[in-house]
Amino acid sequence: MPEKPIAEGLYRIEDGAPRLIGSRCVECGEVSFPSQDACPSCTTRGAEEIPLSRRGTLWTWTVQHFPPPPPYIGPSDRERFEPYGVGYVELAEGVRVEGRLTESDPAKLSIGMEMELVLLPFIRDAEGNDRMTFAFRPVAAARQRREILEETRR
Repeated sequence: MPEKPIAEGLYRIEDGAPRLIGSRCVECGEVSFPSQDACPSCTTRGAEEIPLSRRGTLWTWTVQHFPPPPPYIGPSDRERFEPYGVGYVELAEGVRVEGRLTESDPAKLSIGMEMELVLLPFIRDAEGNDRMTFAFRPVAAARQRREILEETRR
């Protein structure tokens, strides 16, 4: 099935990896996500589009233990709902991005840990396309998975 972003202009793929698309104000230099034409601080129009860093620091987080109200898309009954992590990740450009986390176990999350951007399937549309959204995963967990794969190949 083809993959498409849940919203155009949210991210792009560079060198095989996802990059969120932000904007930088041409007047004051403030970085925003998602990309905006007008700066939220000084209201200057004509901000430049920039790719944001793939890695950042977990600034704060929580675990969503119950189905959110609409417009939430997903199982709304408690029996099928699966808790998920949500957090803010601070990127090198100084912007904090709110997003889903791939980890929901509080024992595996801590403020200040390094996170990296990944894409996850969100929903399948009427044409059969997987609509993708972004999320952040702990870098340490990604390293552990790579090490396990390398060890099984030996």
